[in-house]
Amino acid sequence: MVANGIAHFDVFGPEPEALHSFYARVFGWEVDVQGPGYALVRTPEGAPDGAVVEAEHAGLTVGVVVPDLDAAVAAAEAAGGTVLMPPTDNGWVVKAQVADPAGNRVSLIAA
Repeated sequence: MVANGIAHFDVFGPEPEALHSFYARVFGWEVDVQGPGYALVRTPEGAPDGAVVEAEHAGLTVGVVVPDLDAAVAAAEAAGGTVLMPPTDNGWVVKAQVADPAGNRVSLIAA
């Protein structure tokens, strides 16, 4: 992972099976269902992997690796962003989620 580089993405939508099929058929991505409403997505070597997440509305979130999670959250707020999720350990990574001034979601992932 490269500091301040995109390392992960999440694709959200109400019909995850349709999303699994779409990304597998169009791009040849490997979809590995982990449980209800969540599947890991493996892309070609060198590209970031991601996930398909069941959600009421469609959306796409990128995950950026940051060297200092608390500093990145503070910088996002100072730059006009909003903290949507404070730093949280989800068992795989420690991450936070912010929205930019337009409302686009960005996951900040601790390096």
